[in-house]
Amino acid sequence: MAKAKVVVLGGGVGGTFVANKLAKHTDKIEVTVVDATGVHHYQPGLLYVPFGWEQPERLRHDERKLLHPVVQLVRSPVELVDVDKRQLRLLHDGTLPYDYLVIATGSCPVPDEIPGLADGGYHFYTEPSALRLREALHNFQGGRIVVGIAGFPYKCPPAPIEFTLLLDDWLRQRKLRDKTEIVFVTPLPQVFSIPTVVPLIEELFNRKGIKVETFFNTESVDPEKRKVISLEGTELDYDLLVLIPPHRGSPVIDASGIGDKGGWVPTDKFTLQVKGHERLFAIGDATDLPVSKSGAAAHFEAPIVVHNLLQLIEGKEPAAHYDGSVMCFVEAGDGKATVLRFNYERPPQPPKPSVLWRWMKALMNRFYPVAIPRGIALDVMFATLQGKFFPSPPFCGSELMEKMRQGDLRDA
Repeated sequence: MAKAKVVVLGGGVGGTFVANKLAKHTDKIEVTVVDATGVHHYQPGLLYVPFGWEQPERLRHDERKLLHPVVQLVRSPVELVDVDKRQLRLLHDGTLPYDYLVIATGSCPVPDEIPGLADGGYHFYTEPSALRLREALHNFQGGRIVVGIAGFPYKCPPAPIEFTLLLDDWLRQRKLRDKTEIVFVTPLPQVFSIPTVVPLIEELFNRKGIKVETFFNTESVDPEKRKVISLEGTELDYDLLVLIPPHRGSPVIDASGIGDKGGWVPTDKFTLQVKGHERLFAIGDATDLPVSKSGAAAHFEAPIVVHNLLQLIEGKEPAAHYDGSVMCFVEAGDGKATVLRFNYERPPQPPKPSVLWRWMKALMNRFYPVAIPRGIALDVMFATLQGKFFPSPPFCGSELMEKMRQGDLRDA
C-alpha cells in the first residue's frame, strides 16, 4: 500500500515538533516540511536582544539540521493551499500534493494597523525590530518609557510583562532607573489577562515603582510630538515607546480562504482538526484556539495532532483530545522567574519567583536546538520536578521517566 503523504506547512516550533514526531512512523507515511526560508528562528530569545544579553545569530538555526533525516524539507514560499485539489501552490516550484496537511504557519505582528506605531514605537517580536530597539535603548539617557500592549491578539502573553521587569533591571545596572519613569499600558481592566496571575505581577510592579494604565486602548501614536493616544482620550507623553503590536495569521491563510477575519484557522479545540476539513490539522499560533499563542502551547498540541493524524490514516476516529495545556517560564526580574502551567479548566497558580525557575528558563533557551524540536526538554523538566512540585496529575509518562533513569533520551 502506498504511503500517505503528510505535508507540514511551516517550520517553526509547532511544525518542527510535529514533523519529528511523525518521523517515527515512516513505515506508514512520507513527511515533508514546507518553509519559506528554511531558517528556524527561536523567537523567545528575542526578548533579550534589546538589552544586549543575546545575539540574533544565536537564535537562527538551519531547519534542515533540526529535522529528522527522513523528513523532507522544501524551501519555498506558499501562495495557496488548495483544499479541493489537496495541494500547495508554491511560489516558484509548481505544486506539492498532500493526503494530510498540518498548518503551522504562525503569526506576525502588524504595527501598521495602528496609525503612527510603526514610526513612533518599538517592539522586539522580530529580529529587525529587536535590533532597532537595542539601538534606541543604547542611546536612552532617561525620561519616560511607555511599555505595553497595543492590541490583541499577540503571541506569548507574558512577554510584555517580562520585558518591563527586565527593563527595570537593565536601567538599574546602567544607573538610569532614578532618571526614568516606566509606565505600563494595557487595554485590559487589569495588568494581565489571567486573574490568578495578576496579584503576583501587581506586587512586582509596585515594588519596582512601575506605574500601570489600564483600559488604555491605543488608537494612534504621534511620533513628532511623542504622544500615544488611547480611544478613551488619554494622552501619554513618552521619550521611548515600546508597544507590542496586534498580530495576524499568515497571508497564505487569507489567500486560501481557510481563515477567519484575523487570518486564524478555525480549529477544533480538542482534536485540533481544521473545522470542516477532516484531513487538515492546525497547530500553534496559526489556530483560533482560546489559549496563548506560544511555542509552549504548540509543544503540548503536537502529540495530539500526530496521534489523531495517524488514527485517520488507519481509518479510525481521532481519539486524542488536547486539554488546552500551556506551560511557560516567566521572567520576574532580579535574576528570578516563575512558571505558568494551565489548561482549559485549570488556571495557573504561579509559584513565588525563584532562581530555580530562572535557571530552568535559561536551560530551555540554551538547549532548544537539540531538545525542543524533538519534544524532549519540557517533558524532561517536568519529569525532574514532578515529585516535588507537581505530585498530581503526571505531566509525562512512565516510559519517559524510565528513559530518564537509564540516561537514554534519544527517542524520547
